[in-house]
Amino acid sequence: MVGRFDSECENAWCPGCGNFGILSAVKKALEETGKQKHEVVLVSGIGQAAKLPHSVNVNVFNGLHGRALPAAAAIKMANQGLTVVVTSGDGDIYGEGGNHFLHNVRRNVDIALFVHDNKVYGLTKGQPSPTSDPGWTGSLQRSGVISGPFPPLAVALALGCGFVARGYSADVDFTAGLMLQAIRFPGFALVDILQPCVTFNKKNTYDWYGRMTYKLPSDHDVTDREKAFTLALEGEGRIPLGVLYRKEKPAFGERHPQVPGLPLGERETPEEAVRALLRRRLAAAG
Repeated sequence: MVGRFDSECENAWCPGCGNFGILSAVKKALEETGKQKHEVVLVSGIGQAAKLPHSVNVNVFNGLHGRALPAAAAIKMANQGLTVVVTSGDGDIYGEGGNHFLHNVRRNVDIALFVHDNKVYGLTKGQPSPTSDPGWTGSLQRSGVISGPFPPLAVALALGCGFVARGYSADVDFTAGLMLQAIRFPGFALVDILQPCVTFNKKNTYDWYGRMTYKLPSDHDVTDREKAFTLALEGEGRIPLGVLYRKEKPAFGERHPQVPGLPLGERETPEEAVRALLRRRLAAAG
């Protein structure tokens, strides 16, 4: 059965890649929004995960490595009526794009960010990424990763992110539910999605995640930021899945003096505005 958001574009993901589950979740979440195709923009950078928008029949912007978020922010600022979703990898967002990640969280731009977190650079054949576990040997650091992993959820919380969640690619329905909440959230929303890389990361497998992850209980208080910090830093034998934290506050587009109103493409150009101003002054002068 062909879905409304299906694309005929072929991809080169390995059989069993976690990206397939994330792709299914994205399409399911978009379907649930009730949005029309022209109302949605998927933005990505460079990488295997960044190829996902090619497989979804909506507006797409595929940018430079690490530069998905500034492009997405510009799109949202130009047209507040668009639903803007960034879907890219942990290397692209937390590595090359780390600076943009920090400041778009801080500004609270109304974007939903889905990060395919497989703890490895897949496109460039297995180098450790910012979220790789210490001691793991990729294709580059044969003596093992030395640096501690970048903690995306804790960093987002520290910067005041209003929606912080973690999903898992093998659980499509659960992850799609998180995505739908993130898309509907009025502000910057992060969903970090754990996914196995069946070719280059033989440590963090489906079996490994099956043992390590657990879903947050239904009575978890999503307004407790201190508890969310504790959950974000868990990892020794237990990795929580679900919405860790949620709190609404005015988004960047609401606070910026020039953003609210008509989309930029429907506004007067500077030349038209100047001519209109001159006409009004001439008329007032008699």
